[in-house]
Amino acid sequence: MSRYVFKLPDLGEGTVSAEIVGWHVKPGDVVEEEQVLVEVMTEKAAVEVPSPVSGRVLSTTGEPGEMVAVGAELIVLETGAAAASEAAKPAALAQPPAAAAAARGNGAAAAVPAAGAAAAAARGRLMTSPANRRRAHEAGIDLKQVPGSGPQGRILRADLEAYLRDEHGGPAPSAARAAARQAPEREEIKVIGLRRLIAQRMSESKRNIPHFSYVEEVDVTELEALRRHLNSRLASAEPALTYLPFLVLALVRVLEDFPQCNAHYDAERGVIIRHRAVHVGVATQTPDGLKVPVVRNAERRSLREIAAEMYRVTEAARQNKATREELSGSTITLTSLGKLGGIASTPIINAPEVAIIGVNRAVERPVVLEGAVAIRRMMNLSSSFDHRFVDGYDAAATIQAMKERIEHPAMIFMREGR
Repeated sequence: MSRYVFKLPDLGEGTVSAEIVGWHVKPGDVVEEEQVLVEVMTEKAAVEVPSPVSGRVLSTTGEPGEMVAVGAELIVLETGAAAASEAAKPAALAQPPAAAAAARGNGAAAAVPAAGAAAAAARGRLMTSPANRRRAHEAGIDLKQVPGSGPQGRILRADLEAYLRDEHGGPAPSAARAAARQAPEREEIKVIGLRRLIAQRMSESKRNIPHFSYVEEVDVTELEALRRHLNSRLASAEPALTYLPFLVLALVRVLEDFPQCNAHYDAERGVIIRHRAVHVGVATQTPDGLKVPVVRNAERRSLREIAAEMYRVTEAARQNKATREELSGSTITLTSLGKLGGIASTPIINAPEVAIIGVNRAVERPVVLEGAVAIRRMMNLSSSFDHRFVDGYDAAATIQAMKERIEHPAMIFMREGR
């Protein structure tokens, strides 16, 4: 027997500790090298930690919600012959009587296929999001029984919901279904993982940054006509253009004249860092909570390139496939609730940035245009700025410059915008 102590590795970018989000194994389990042991949350993103060796789990450190320091003991594994014999037991027990008798008659040679089958089963990673694991646990569902339709068999939310509706194979236990339908009078949910990180960041941002909010209505009638025309020319496989790529391109043009809004504030050094590159964060709702994937170097991209990259990184975030690099480094953020956008909002700045632009719902309504009432498609832009570094006049001028370009879409595609 050999005892292997695996410590929490350095996860990069100055990480000194990580929060336990959920264990994928428990003491007694046999694991294979590269099998995911635990999911942890750093200040940047959720990270799946794989096993460096094969063996049997002796002990784990930390419950969900607890912090573990980099270099601290994370899990202890038993490696060597003893662990291998443990791996063979489940397969031997699973053999039908005839196969078991044959194995006893053929000695050690017959045990090799059984051990191989167990190792193959151990390599089968159960891939899904922490939110789906929580839903399955609350419903009393064994995720191993749920067929996954995602890449490499990943279990998506739709797969779990379909299983609960008995549409894909094994029926969900009736007791679990009944329990899932019964709303408890009181439910306590521990704030851990991404939700804890969101709460922490939002609190710090609201507490430390004096927000100045500014709302302006924008006539998007011409932009809507352009959007519909361009969508009519798309190939069948291309995703339809939304308003957001146009707004990103308009924002890029505006920031050429208002660089103080494309900046970070380094509080430790007391320094404002203005960025030449425009890395636009796109606030995205996912099953695991709010994430902000980044469209990098938007100033170098065309409309279609911005749209394609935005679709790529937001889908990666929703499917929990986005890398830490794709979820960090934004210099200004765009946030939209789509059809739920409402009339106005007061978005919270994504620190260390100094500005965030909120997009509200676009609706047709009567407006006065050149002395007559006309039906126009109107949309509000709700923005927040760090009033320590962006004066109210400059904040308003930034949004007015965006309004001009959005209302006259040709200006979006003009480099100078004048």
